[in-house]
Amino acid sequence: MTKTTHSSSPSSTPVVRTSKMDESQKANAFNRESTREDSIAKYEKTDEFEPRKHFYPRVLNSSIHPFVSYFFNLNNNQIVSRYCHLNPKANKKALLEALNYKPKFLRWAGSDLFYCTDDEGHRDMLVVETNSCPSGQKSMPNLSDDDEYGSYKKLIETTFKPLVEEEEKKPGFIKDGCLAVIYDKNVMEASGYAAAMSAVFEERVYLVEYRDETIFSNKETNSEEKEKLRRVFWTEDGICSIRTKEKDEHGNFILLQVRALFRYVTQKPWNRIPIKSRTVVLNPTIVCLAGGRNKNLASLAYEMYNNEVEQYGFNIPLPQTFRDVKKKDIPKFCDWLGGKAVVKVPYSNAGQGVYTVTSPKELQAVMDTEHSYDQFIVQQLIGNFEWSSETHKKSFYHVGTMPTPKYLNSYVYDLRMMIIATEKGFRPTAMYSRQANQPLTQHLTEDDDSWAILGTNLSVRNDKGEFESETDRLLLVDRKDFNKLGLSVDDLIKAFTVTVFSIIAIDKMCCRLIEESTGELNTSILSQMNPDQALLEEIMIGNPKIPN
Repeated sequence: MTKTTHSSSPSSTPVVRTSKMDESQKANAFNRESTREDSIAKYEKTDEFEPRKHFYPRVLNSSIHPFVSYFFNLNNNQIVSRYCHLNPKANKKALLEALNYKPKFLRWAGSDLFYCTDDEGHRDMLVVETNSCPSGQKSMPNLSDDDEYGSYKKLIETTFKPLVEEEEKKPGFIKDGCLAVIYDKNVMEASGYAAAMSAVFEERVYLVEYRDETIFSNKETNSEEKEKLRRVFWTEDGICSIRTKEKDEHGNFILLQVRALFRYVTQKPWNRIPIKSRTVVLNPTIVCLAGGRNKNLASLAYEMYNNEVEQYGFNIPLPQTFRDVKKKDIPKFCDWLGGKAVVKVPYSNAGQGVYTVTSPKELQAVMDTEHSYDQFIVQQLIGNFEWSSETHKKSFYHVGTMPTPKYLNSYVYDLRMMIIATEKGFRPTAMYSRQANQPLTQHLTEDDDSWAILGTNLSVRNDKGEFESETDRLLLVDRKDFNKLGLSVDDLIKAFTVTVFSIIAIDKMCCRLIEESTGELNTSILSQMNPDQALLEEIMIGNPKIPN
């Protein structure tokens, strides 16, 4: 823990870019996005699946690590047996029930995990957040050389298709509708799902862009002009339609009803996708509000789940978290954590709205930034042994990557564990890691950029405000990169189980927020659990019929 860490020379220090936008980027992005049309494409059942379009080039030339391959082939009974062997106080029956839990809403998700250690050297997988539209397929080496689809097809076959077949039996199902994938970023993976869906269902699938509603919020755009830019529409009773490029005999663009859609919409989906819909949606919008895109409620969901399963000897490992923090109170909470903390806007993703605070300078930068919401989260910061948050609970420190050969540098990394709900219980479907930009140093100065040392997200903005990925910091679970992580099969089992627990916690939060008799969002309960008027106003934009 006290080993000296050598950093690379100043001339080789990489330029740190982030996913946060400055005013110039915001202006460029707004001018571009508010005047262009949403894109649309279609995939036919006869089309060839082209891996180069749906995987990073590095992935296509990689070989899965034997440890990872072995882990993916374990069944849930084996996982439970091993977990309970290493954790004798865990209840085997309760753990198996958790792994075989049938979610009502959240059937596909990915948790971001930190591999940490404490003062006594006990290691654990801490849940940072759980994503309800997780990326990962494009970064996952294939488990089999003759399977060009990777896990794209597995997700569609074992999770999406059974859901559609289940909903087909219910009254009100749109039998004559088409299939679609809607997205607002990551077209590489969204198109992979569309191609796989076309092959599995043996029919045409539409891939349709569906950008954030706030793109049009500050523009004098009437509804007629907006409809020319939009391709996705919803009726009052929750039926989705898409505007195609084809025209009818009168010269009007054809609108097609959608019976089922796969959602890869990450930015504020509640402001344009109804919470209650007749069109089958994987995952429905409620999972984002209940924790998949709402760090505030996710924290509460995790705590409630931990209270429920504490008697069974397992839990979701978490950093200490303070919810519903007013902006003016952020300095107080940072001070309580020893001047080192993580401040988060609860509803952002892709690294946006996340600020690491290790100095008065970084705290002031947070306070000087304008935000759209009323509430924040302040969390325990996990850094090096010499500079992590001070709490009355456990202090955690990053294990980091294996030291580099020359300077013995270790880097912070996170692990993304993506899993799906199947008829055989939860199963892993993809994994990858992301490395921070700069080494994990033993000592910090006030001039150091802590985000460069601790921030792992690959999404960054270019000069136009568009998302790009710094894939040079991507660590694959292949024969080359996986060894750098220092993880064992037992560590992967722990990562899988805590991800399962996180998904169950959020799914149960969904059940609390939805009225069982009507399927509508209970805004009264939401307001009590998450008192943020700005969020409620956004929800009402996409769900105007919800009683407020």
